[in-house]
Amino acid sequence: MLDHASTVLYVGKAKDLAKRLASYVNFKGGEHSKTAVMIAQVTKVDLLITNNEKEALILEASLIKRHRPKYNVILRDDKSYPQIKVTVQEEWPRVFMTRKKKRDGARYFGPYSSPSSMWSTLNLLQTLFPLRRCKGAALKPRKRPCLNYQMNRCLAPCSGKIDNVSYRHMVDKVVLFLEGRNKNLLRDLEHDMRQAVSELEFEKAAALRDQINALTRTLEKQIIVTQSTEDRDVYGFARSGATVSIVLLYIREGVVRGTRRFFQEDTYGDDGAILSQIIKQVYDEKHQPPPLILVPFIIDDQQLLEDRLADLGGRRTTISVPRRGNRRTLVSMADTNARQRFEDIDKKREMWRTLGDDLEKRLHLAAVPDTIECLDISNISGTSSVGSLVRFEQGDPAPAKYRHYRINTVSGPDDYAMMREIMIRRFSRDNDDLDLPGLLMVDGGKGQLAVAESVVREFNLSGALELISIAKERADEGEKLYKPGRKNPIILPSHNPALLYLMRIRDESHRFGVRFHRSLRNRKTLSSQLDEIPGIGPSRKRNLLRALGSLQNISEAGVEELHRVDGIGHELAEQIHSYFHAGKSSKPA
Repeated sequence: MLDHASTVLYVGKAKDLAKRLASYVNFKGGEHSKTAVMIAQVTKVDLLITNNEKEALILEASLIKRHRPKYNVILRDDKSYPQIKVTVQEEWPRVFMTRKKKRDGARYFGPYSSPSSMWSTLNLLQTLFPLRRCKGAALKPRKRPCLNYQMNRCLAPCSGKIDNVSYRHMVDKVVLFLEGRNKNLLRDLEHDMRQAVSELEFEKAAALRDQINALTRTLEKQIIVTQSTEDRDVYGFARSGATVSIVLLYIREGVVRGTRRFFQEDTYGDDGAILSQIIKQVYDEKHQPPPLILVPFIIDDQQLLEDRLADLGGRRTTISVPRRGNRRTLVSMADTNARQRFEDIDKKREMWRTLGDDLEKRLHLAAVPDTIECLDISNISGTSSVGSLVRFEQGDPAPAKYRHYRINTVSGPDDYAMMREIMIRRFSRDNDDLDLPGLLMVDGGKGQLAVAESVVREFNLSGALELISIAKERADEGEKLYKPGRKNPIILPSHNPALLYLMRIRDESHRFGVRFHRSLRNRKTLSSQLDEIPGIGPSRKRNLLRALGSLQNISEAGVEELHRVDGIGHELAEQIHSYFHAGKSSKPA
């Protein structure tokens, strides 16, 4: 269904299209219901005929992901989740984090909805099973191992400290751990320890004993929710008016390995249709389903979905609505977590009301500042200067509305002129797109505030938003807040929640700006060296970085290693090597 501008409003499928469309044409619901509002915008309907229902299901999911229609259920958290990659296809495999899944023969584990959980797992693996951590698919031989070997964080295959068979044996243990087959892993480690003792290799046996103890302590912290080793995904569902909360629990080997949460406001469709749309979008060729999926109620297209999921996973997948027993307990637990989202939102709203009222009172504002933006400048002696603008809404950051600005008109370290340029660009948008904050905060003192005041007056926005500046703490004076028309600064107690909130916004703006500033500076440094080498253009530069990881690695690489990079011929590899090693080949005796 499309509107007058041919924007896709809704994608749906039906066995009987005439009957389905007639239900919309003859809709008798309230004029303010979501269905009525959608129908009022529809000016055209495009029809696509498929050979069977399964094809229609696949096409529906594909079109929803492509067009993200306003009236379909869309996974708002469909960002690229981190995964753990084990490069089993390499001669000397590595274990590291990635956000991209490729068909390269490696093993991928995840996705992890919690990055901190993923990093904890990765750190534990690197402690228990110290595989190599150097970059690059090919192992670069070294005469002496790196510092990681000295810290017992690497087995140093680069220096011949371990043979390939033993190394592969440890890789197999990593895979067992990530697959959740911890009982098998413990059994293998205990067998290896007993064998080492029988062969009088007591140091090896002691290292295996420490691995077993560390792994046992980790497993004791895991919450076992079922004694069954059957892998399953469990969905919980809760509704409040037109808003729904959905929780997905990944259960592997009886343990909750991860969760995903979906929060859909102003949804269109009944519960069965909404949950069905979520499941259609969760699984694809990269994220394959387990053998069992538990749901709290019968969903639309349940049998059809089972067939589709079986095609994706290469095995039968059952969608079940448990009525009793352990499976029902798991669904109830997921439902409880889904309902908790609404309770958390209510608590957050109450906390914001308290904090917002305190801000209004302490800063003498005309109203509670539901939206706050903060502007900051980042540069080193005026070079690679950038501005950063962050936005918070009702106490929470709104990253989609963060903005970076490169300084175009100012040369040299002139923070006032830089701030003026950025504010002019911020307020030069079309009036319909200004989306002004309730409070605009600038990082600095009276000078920065004066610049902000002058720009606001130029754009006739004096009554449209409030202004404030925040000056960093010096000695024991504390943070100072300056307001237009006020001679002395507002100084709040260091523990005051309103001040801590403003400092958090200021620090976030600084962090956001510094990250961009560093990336520009590093890019400039990199370009200034590689661009001096004849034959190195953007494409080859990108290939070198992807293959070798950094400018330092490129400078240290040998001719043959450079030659293996896509697009780098032998002659060009020699030129690159000569550029970085000119004058280093010989030293006076």
